[in-house]
Parts: sequence; structure tokens; C-alpha cells
Amino acid sequence: MKVTVGYGKEEKIHLEIADSQLIGVYEPNSVEKIDYAKAIDEALAKPLGKDSFDHFINTSERIVFIVNDGTRPTPTRKVLAQIYPKIKNRDIFFIIATGCHRAPTQEEYHFIFGKEIYEDLARQNRIWSHDSRKDEMVYLGKSTNGTEMYLNKIVANAKKVCAIGSVEPHYFAGYTGGRKAFLPGVAAYETIQQNHLLALHENAQALSLQGNPVHEDMMDAMQVLKEIDVFAIMTVLDSDHDICAVRAGDLSDSFYAGIDKADEVFCVNIPKKADIVISVAPYPMDIDLYQSQKALDNGKLALNEGGILIMVAKCRTGIGEEGFFKLMSSANSAQAVLDKIKQEYRLGYHKAAKMAEINLWAESWAVSDLSDEQMRAVHLKPYHDLHQALQEAIAQKGPEASVIVLPFGSITVPKVVS
Repeated sequence: MKVTVGYGKEEKIHLEIADSQLIGVYEPNSVEKIDYAKAIDEALAKPLGKDSFDHFINTSERIVFIVNDGTRPTPTRKVLAQIYPKIKNRDIFFIIATGCHRAPTQEEYHFIFGKEIYEDLARQNRIWSHDSRKDEMVYLGKSTNGTEMYLNKIVANAKKVCAIGSVEPHYFAGYTGGRKAFLPGVAAYETIQQNHLLALHENAQALSLQGNPVHEDMMDAMQVLKEIDVFAIMTVLDSDHDICAVRAGDLSDSFYAGIDKADEVFCVNIPKKADIVISVAPYPMDIDLYQSQKALDNGKLALNEGGILIMVAKCRTGIGEEGFFKLMSSANSAQAVLDKIKQEYRLGYHKAAKMAEINLWAESWAVSDLSDEQMRAVHLKPYHDLHQALQEAIAQKGPEASVIVLPFGSITVPKVVS
């Protein structure tokens, strides 16, 4: 059977996999196409737990909009295309919720806002990219767990904040969206580190909310926002990155209301696990190794013990957050990585832990633009040609080896259904 997967923004890789070996190619599920402009308007007119968006923006106060960075597929520009005519003459300001990521590139700014709106906002100096290490932060309180909520002063001092995001499964927070705009989105580095330490817990995994300490800490921490009027616009994307649902209003209500639709799109049923899993980090989630790791974490859910997991990710800008790379490259085995994390935790180590845990029971390979040395340093067997990687995986596992392909592995969560 012919199978095609993406590599980077434009490139396609065409594979030939024997029908006898291929269990299936699993993408996010197809859902009914909608008139997304109408859906946005309807959600804003009748939001959950809040008055209408028009009521929210009817103010002389500055409105701060929090939007995702270029590593997320959130269709911010489509939302802005609908609301910008209403807000452009008001006192508005945009902050990029980078968390601990770098600032966007010019190309990414255009991806986030759309070229015309970006240039209009940039001309008026109405955009700021959050820097968790250098920006001035304001302490607003702490969660029950003890996470100290230092937020960017642009948000912390605001009276009105509109968070624009998307809801999809997340490998340790359960789901993205909602509370994630604030933590880690516009939080201080130390705040993010305190919360992400909880990602080492066994319940910190995709689709898990109840009992997930990361999610529960994030939700509890949102209590510090009680003096800020927050309006949320949450979208759910389909496999074509088209909007298939919009939920708006209260930060928590809109987030939870998007989960059922996100599950309908991103949770895929598989008949059994495979000996070889090809899991792709698609554009723009292939920006670096730090973000592409999500394809590994979802891919493992479809992999047999002792199997081979092949991550396909261009890693366009290299490694990304250096913390986890330094840790993994300083340890000569997966167990050594985990032992070091037990001794001391730093931000980024949760990524290393998730990658190392896979290598305790399976093999992790990668096809990327990273150097062989970089891939080996993080305990990935290096390739630059998927055909070669698959051929060698089949040779190693035998001609009867079974294969599963996840072309959107970063956002596809496999579930075995007998």
C-alpha cells in the first residue's frame, strides 16, 4: 500500500508498505465541515458563563489579548479576521504566550496574525512576545500545590484579558487550551518550572484530567485571576487544520466544552499495537526537537514492547529548549537520565523523562534535519531518509513485523479497541 506523510511545510514522503504488514494509517478523524466564520460569530454572541463578546469589548479599558506562538496550530488569524473590525479602534494589546519558548520569527508572526493584521498591529507597537526569563513579572498568589503565580505584568496589571487558544490532547497536561494561556503561556520561568515538575507523575498523560497533577495545579492556579475579567475563545481543529468547533466565554467552561469535540477528532481507535510505529510531527509542530517529542509520546501508545518507534520531524530550528538536551546528552543510558532527574529537576527535564521512559522498553529512532550527533545525544538512532529507516526496522523485526503510521502523531492519540 502507498502511504504518504509530510515532512516540514511542503515536502511529502511516499512509502510503499506491504498490506500484510500495515495495520493501518491513523489520522485525526474526519468530522463535518462547518462555516467557521458563522461558528465564531455564534459562539461570541452566546458565550458560556459570560455576557457577549460585544459586551466584553464595550469598555474604555485596555483589552489584552493572549495568543499562542508559532509552535501551535491555533487558527488565531481566522479568529482575528472575524473580530478585528470590532476591536481595531479600541485600546488593544497582544501578547504572545510563548511560555518558555523563543520569540516568533517574522514568518511565524504572519502565521499567527495574518500578514495584514500583523503589520497593522506592529506599526502601532501593539504586540509583545512574552519572555519568561527577562520580562517584568507580578506575583498574584500561589496554587494549593505551591506553584507561585508570577505572570507577565502586561497581563497581571490588565483589567480585561481575552485568551485565544485551541483544545487538543496534550501529552502531560491532558489537553491544551483554556488555562494554558496563562500557565505556562505568560508565566515566569520559575512558575512554569514548578508546575512542569508535576509532569513526572504517572497520571500526567494525554486525555487525563482527573487525578492529573499538572492539570489540577493549573486549574487551581487560575484562582489568582479573580480580579481580571477574562473572556476566552477556544477552537477545535480538524485534520485539515480547519476549525470544526468554537467555544467561547468563561475560561474554564469554554475549555471543558471543547474537550468532547477534541476527542472526536484526535482520539483514534486501533485494533492492536504494532512492532513498528512511524509517528510524524507535522508542520508547525516540527519546529524543534523539544516540540516534536510529542509525536514520540503519542506514538508509544500504538507500539508493542520491544518495538521500534520512528519519529519523523524536520526540527526546522534545531533543538529548542536546551535543558532537556543537555541532560540527555550527559547521560549514557535511559536509566541514567531518569536517575539524574530524581536527583535534581529543571525545566525541560520532563521531556527528557518522557523520552527516556520509552527507551526502557522499546527503541526510539528519528528522521530529521538534526545532525547524527544531536540525535544520538538524546538517545535517538539517527536517520535522514525515512525509506532507509523503515527498511532497516523491518529487517530488524522480521518480514512479519506489523506497522502503524501516524501522519499527525503530535496530535493523534491511539487507543486499542478490541
